Amino acid sequence: MKRKVYEKELPKLQVKLCDLQAWVRETGARIIIVLEGRDAAGKGGTIKAITERVSPRVFRVVALPSPSDREKTQMFMQRYIQQFPAGGEVVIFDRSWYNRAGVEYVMGFCAAEEHQRFLELCPEIEKYITDGASSSSRSGWRSERTSRKDVSPLASTIRFGSGN
Repeated sequence: MKRKVYEKELPKLQVKLCDLQAWVRETGARIIIVLEGRDAAGKGGTIKAITERVSPRVFRVVALPSPSDREKTQMFMQRYIQQFPAGGEVVIFDRSWYNRAGVEYVMGFCAAEEHQRFLELCPEIEKYITDGASSSSRSGWRSERTSRKDVSPLASTIRFGSGN
């Protein structure tokens, strides 16, 4: 998207986010947004654009660091699940549990057994999200150049559940 078009469209989209915020508060909906992508792919700029006109009481950003020694002894998904939204909240994950399937396995940060176990459990956990009536949207980001204006969406949106 060209910079001028982006700057023209952004305020309109931010108004829609404020409408979403009002709806989330009103209905008690729980929404999860997951942004995946390599470093410098534009996730941070996207998160900034999403959150700059909405309330931090409704929209919360979660960017988990490397797991602590204690967290390494827990179920892998536990540190993510504890960050899931309560009623009336939107949680934006800057990367997610999907790192286990890709980055961690490829880089040798998890064993083959841990990777396989994740692949078996992930659909069940996502079913839990659905059954818990959270909505989730997942997007991947890629930058062909180092400029953020050249960021383009990769992955399709996935919806889990329908809200409240």
